[in-house]
Amino acid sequence: MNRVLSRLLAGEITEAEAEAELRLVQLEELEGAARLDLGRSVRRGLPEVVLAAGKSPAEVARLAVVLAQEQGQGLVSRVSAEHRAAIASGAAEAGLQVEHRRACVRLVRPGFVPPAQGGRVGLLTAGTSDLEVAEEALMMIEACGLDHRWAADVGVAGLHRLMGPLHEMLLWNPDVLIVAAGMDGVLPGVVAALVAVPTIGLPISTGYGVGGQGKGALVTMLQSCATGLLVVNVDNGIGAGAAAVLIAAGVGRTRQAQPAPARRRSAASGPRSRPAAPSD
Repeated sequence: MNRVLSRLLAGEITEAEAEAELRLVQLEELEGAARLDLGRSVRRGLPEVVLAAGKSPAEVARLAVVLAQEQGQGLVSRVSAEHRAAIASGAAEAGLQVEHRRACVRLVRPGFVPPAQGGRVGLLTAGTSDLEVAEEALMMIEACGLDHRWAADVGVAGLHRLMGPLHEMLLWNPDVLIVAAGMDGVLPGVVAALVAVPTIGLPISTGYGVGGQGKGALVTMLQSCATGLLVVNVDNGIGAGAAAVLIAAGVGRTRQAQPAPARRRSAASGPRSRPAAPSD
């Protein structure tokens, strides 16, 4: 990175060429075991997320701390109690803040705030059992500086519960919706059929029997009659959040680039002037 910046200052490359090279920042190796993609947020607009499952607590803590120190935040998904303890210890030693959720953790360097991107993401969950995975999507959305709103437990088992929260969310004018559902996975198709907003279906591994482990929900969403419904893999909250970020951030950039509408003035009112001082 320093070499690229030196060449830019020396006039050897243009700003566009420097930006292109910085987007290809090489991976940084930590003790020969794990490689962190520190250029991902620049290249894709998405932070790297450490998958804790299959890694030792010490390794996960080290990776999360380095990410937070280098980039301002370190995201970790699928954490166990042992992972949480190691992350909390590493964060305390490094002076980092810790944000805990049901199955994920975010480390934040003090004073770091993701740049606001102007996009808006709405999240709906069919039941409270879907919250654990949906919070992974929420972590990604917050980490990317997007505004969000949330409505839980609005599944089709009580379809009347959906209409009020969905109506309020649409009044907020979201750029994209994430709809999480387990069991039969019908809710994303219902929502997609009612709105003119990009909708991402997030199948959850809750359910019974042959359709359990999210298979029934996944197939239902893939077979939905509602055209345009996008579907991620079972329990892939990170993937759903990332897709929503890319959509909403693009809309947000377009919205921010548009000139503010001029304030309209009534022709009858004429130009504004100061009231005349009273005469003696």
